[in-house]
Amino acid sequence: MSLIADRLNRISPSQTIAISSKARALKAAGRDIIGLSAGEPDFDTPEHIKQAAIEAIKSGDTKYTDVAGTPALRKAIAAKFLRDSGIDYKPEEVIVSTGGKQVIFNAMLATVQAGDEVIIPTPCWVSYPDIVALAEGTPVFVPCSQNNGFKLRAEDLEAAITPKTKWFFLNSPSNPTGAAYSAEELRPICDVLLKHPNVWVFTDDIYDKLTYDGFKPATIVQVEPRLRARTITMNGCSKAYAMTGWRIGFCGAPVELIKAMDKLQSQSTSNTSSISQAAALAALEGPEEALGEMVKVYKQRRDLVVDMLNAAEGITCHKPEGAFYVFPAIHGCLGKTTPKGVKINNDEDFVTALLDEKGVAAVHGAAFVYPGHFRISYATSTEALREACTRIQRFCAALK
Repeated sequence: MSLIADRLNRISPSQTIAISSKARALKAAGRDIIGLSAGEPDFDTPEHIKQAAIEAIKSGDTKYTDVAGTPALRKAIAAKFLRDSGIDYKPEEVIVSTGGKQVIFNAMLATVQAGDEVIIPTPCWVSYPDIVALAEGTPVFVPCSQNNGFKLRAEDLEAAITPKTKWFFLNSPSNPTGAAYSAEELRPICDVLLKHPNVWVFTDDIYDKLTYDGFKPATIVQVEPRLRARTITMNGCSKAYAMTGWRIGFCGAPVELIKAMDKLQSQSTSNTSSISQAAALAALEGPEEALGEMVKVYKQRRDLVVDMLNAAEGITCHKPEGAFYVFPAIHGCLGKTTPKGVKINNDEDFVTALLDEKGVAAVHGAAFVYPGHFRISYATSTEALREACTRIQRFCAALK
């Protein structure tokens, strides 16, 4: 009798975490490694947020809270949705979880039955398919071409919907591409969804404050309020406020679904850390000057990385609207051989050789269900990015 449950065979360990761990191990062993694989801001959490956490500890705010979050934080989250997106969620339509990943996990486990299909545009974040599979659902992938800015076309969504479709996922701005949707671009997608009343919508907007060049991102319910009754609008503090380790994700959704997610969370993690919730409250209600400075630096880094990668032989790199990733194509490198004799047959060969021969850690496109590309996170120092891109240029130039 096997100790390990069969359900674990449906999923794989996070490949982004695995590559970051390998890079850290090589660095600890003395290798000169530049890690560009982790989706984590290199900035420190703003001071007023840290101080709010310290004050929470000093004042004894260290006890259990309601499973769905403190009343003050749920109210602040509702205000955030109204302020940023014009969506009028009530506090009882909000739940706070231990990171955005738990919001997704709760939603899928609470609603998906065996055989239900979940439409996921690709390239996609590595965890979406595995979470769906763990809930016994079937991921249905819809490729989104670089020629269309890695954005979903309404006709492709329409073609993917079947009587078994339970959910449609949309991540904007996107991990791994940085692609973001304007209200005008979401309109035809909303029109398709209106025609299919049994399809629920999950919008992952966790990068919505990280956009550049004046781009205004939009979200589904903002564009089409008639979809509110079957949409989860997810966000969090991790990316915008450099709070990855604080583990705060949240969403707005119909009360019935929030209650189901609360029930599940009550038997798994219970409430998110009370101290992290106090910090999140300060993030959502406090000044955002630090966020503005982060966005300014991210834009400079994006422009640097896109320009340098497009100057590398065999690589083409689309300039994204948001997040802190680029997702360059490596079609001109495939079939070639490195100076150490490694043939580049696919994107995994490319990133493995790049790490081994040049000390640059990136994530292969197949991890995001989109081969022929690789992901770079530019949430690291400008100097490290310039050096990493120089090494990538040299790596590509040496391929024969």
